[in-house]
Amino acid sequence: MSGSRTAAVCATVCSAAALAALAGAATAHADDTGSLTAQQIAQRSRTALLGATSLHMTSRGDLGGSGAQTSFDLTLDKAGNCRGSVSLGPQEGSVQIVKRGVDVWLKPDAAFWKNDVPGNGPALAKLVGDRYLKGTTADPVLRNSTDVCDLDTFGKSITGGAQQPSTVLTKGKPAKVDGVAVIPVTGTQQGRTLTIDVAATGTPYPVRITVAKAGAKTPETTVRFDNFDKPVPAATPSAAQSVDISGLNSRAS
Repeated sequence: MSGSRTAAVCATVCSAAALAALAGAATAHADDTGSLTAQQIAQRSRTALLGATSLHMTSRGDLGGSGAQTSFDLTLDKAGNCRGSVSLGPQEGSVQIVKRGVDVWLKPDAAFWKNDVPGNGPALAKLVGDRYLKGTTADPVLRNSTDVCDLDTFGKSITGGAQQPSTVLTKGKPAKVDGVAVIPVTGTQQGRTLTIDVAATGTPYPVRITVAKAGAKTPETTVRFDNFDKPVPAATPSAAQSVDISGLNSRAS
């Protein structure tokens, strides 16, 4: 994939990490989550997120603040295993991703092929059909395209975001998100309201992060987290479902 397209995919996912860094530097607390201040709750949530060995996260909306409607649905771990999809919008296309160890499978849709490979895109799409591109991280194209699969990279984005000044946070009333009891913590940055819904019992993982423009009643972006510390599904596409990436460009020319 082209550098710009890879960067767009990575930005879509890593922007979620920037939101998760809202609280600033983290410290551990032994108190019950509900008894803590807003800043302490957010700090504990960030610590919990950084400590997760794996997770599932989804997002939909204007994640990067550029006006583009993007989405992703990814399960990833600290070993670099990953499964899911990233969409850059109906006009830009989407790609399904499977990564297990050094092995990588990618399945772009027609719009992604068209935008990613303007010259050979249609021919390559015809060759691949409804199959995955198969290769390894030794291939720079596949390696760069799966940067989003590494939970350690996601964590580094959170750590980098913590270098920014901490935001003044407000603690909301207990609520439920998808049946999970949470404590909402809200702050404002650059004219947008950010809310972290933190699990009220057990490990204080972030359950949901929403971003809304000032005065808006509905969020422009929603990021959800679940399945913390659960394994990434180990199933991979079969040989019949895959096309080896080596030599593919020459076949399309």
